Amino acid sequence: MIAIGNCSGFYGDRFSAMRDMLEGGRLDVLTGDYLAELTMLILGKDALKDPTTGYAKTFLRQVADSLDLALQRDVKVVANAGGLNPAGLAAAIETLGTSAKVAYVDGDDLRGRLDSHPDALTANAYLGAFGIAHALDAGADIVVTGRVTDASVVVGPAIAHHGWKRDSYDELAGAVVAGHVIECGTQATGGNFSGFLTMSPQARARPLGFPVAEIAVDGSSIITKQDETGGTVTVDTVTAQLLYEIQGPLYLGPDVTTDLTSIRLQEVGIDRVAITGVTGTPPPATLKVAVNSLGGYRNSVEFVLTGPDIDAKATWLRDQLDAELPIGPDYTWSTYRIPAPDSPTEEGAGCILRLSARAADADAVGRALTAPAIELALASYPGFHVTAPPGRPSPFGIYRAAYVRRDRAEETVHLPTGETYKVPPPLAYAEKSVSGAERSKSGAEKSVSGLVGHRDGQELTSRAQKLTSRGQELTSRRALGEVVYARSGDKGGDANLGLWVPQGKSDAAVEWLLEAVTPEWVRELLPETEDLAIDITALPHLRGVNIVIHDLLGDGVAASTRFDPQAKGLGEWARSRFVDMPTEIVPEGLQ
Repeated sequence: MIAIGNCSGFYGDRFSAMRDMLEGGRLDVLTGDYLAELTMLILGKDALKDPTTGYAKTFLRQVADSLDLALQRDVKVVANAGGLNPAGLAAAIETLGTSAKVAYVDGDDLRGRLDSHPDALTANAYLGAFGIAHALDAGADIVVTGRVTDASVVVGPAIAHHGWKRDSYDELAGAVVAGHVIECGTQATGGNFSGFLTMSPQARARPLGFPVAEIAVDGSSIITKQDETGGTVTVDTVTAQLLYEIQGPLYLGPDVTTDLTSIRLQEVGIDRVAITGVTGTPPPATLKVAVNSLGGYRNSVEFVLTGPDIDAKATWLRDQLDAELPIGPDYTWSTYRIPAPDSPTEEGAGCILRLSARAADADAVGRALTAPAIELALASYPGFHVTAPPGRPSPFGIYRAAYVRRDRAEETVHLPTGETYKVPPPLAYAEKSVSGAERSKSGAEKSVSGLVGHRDGQELTSRAQKLTSRGQELTSRRALGEVVYARSGDKGGDANLGLWVPQGKSDAAVEWLLEAVTPEWVRELLPETEDLAIDITALPHLRGVNIVIHDLLGDGVAASTRFDPQAKGLGEWARSRFVDMPTEIVPEGLQ
């Protein structure tokens, strides 16, 4: 067994986490995930200003503070903080003057090498875990990488420790699942968790502990956290992370294709959840590439509407500005909710109406946008004011996914000795290569894609049909969140929404959820998805479903003008919506 901890789920996570984890208990390896799609854009802008940067500077400061402690405790450190410049980060670590043996992995950077995106600001292939494993086998104390998959920083150490081969697919898949659970840090221990009120006051009173995966030689694992830290690890907190930002029943990676329907979870102790049964098959023949391009400039103005006649005030303002704003930029008006009547506070009687604009030219969304808006200050609706003075336009980026042959990215390990090692390709590939279009749209409009070929799932669906028929005349209209937990997030322009019935609630509720969730049901639940393609994958062993809503986020977080550009609150909005459900699954006291 190898104990692998996490100390970062994003660029900007808790700075003290690296030292806290090293001081908190036994670890063999400490990992960190610093790279999101938006982060690559940020690092790309950094590198434009200074080519010697392009890596996560926070990580370097953490290492300066904690690397000596890691060496004392014989804990290896693996992180993808190298971003666009893993060589630069490795060199910067060397200047700290420790005795650490530093290795780095690169070959993911495809800028200028994609015919489809010749002017991309960043273009990084998602590499796998065997380069990391080779560096550790060669004696590295710290390994930094460019764009590997989030789970690879966990899978690599497991490969090195257990000696897995390229065709150890079930073992690799098990480690991928463990890596996916801990990659986002405290999201596995109660962070962003619908069931936070079920956590004890003591668990919420302290900073949430970062997770640890204890991975066995067969690929099974136990997810836990260190003692005396806040938060909790339960089947539901692990399920929440498993359903985060996945795309369907198969989790496609550079080393293995993981069957998410094979996962089994079981609580085996306080803050200890076992993951077993995971199966894997060969990986696809292509690598995914995260591409960021500069899209132009954007700006916005937020108007405050207060008191009565909100709709009429909004209409007059829009009519006035529509007549004055220049033709050319892409304008978007936000929606709003009419405030409750008779509010005892002024803020409670108000709402926000936001005008956003995007254009290729900064001047088009500068004073050309803000001047007409502010000039209405004394000439528009009663109570006119804005939330802040006009701001300058800011650049935005556009995210796209591309797919390339394996030989386009030469994964290379740079060892502390100065030697290099080219990572060989997998031994086999999936029988059918999956193209980018197939990956992004496969399963659209299929409401039970995850059940096909799974006997247990078919049995659940059959029972769910009986339950629905039985309860047609005995339904209750309740908030979905009274029965269901949720976790949501972004994948480029797509939104991911996981819904599941938590532990302690009836199997009948699970049966209802698996049967109820169809694309049509989602569109009724979330009216903003009305015209969008929707994929649904049933995951009966996780007591839930995964939903992918295509194009809800437009060109991705860096370009989106949505109220919630990363879909982080999408799940909680879904839980607040009222749906018809059989009375027998409604919690007692609410029927």
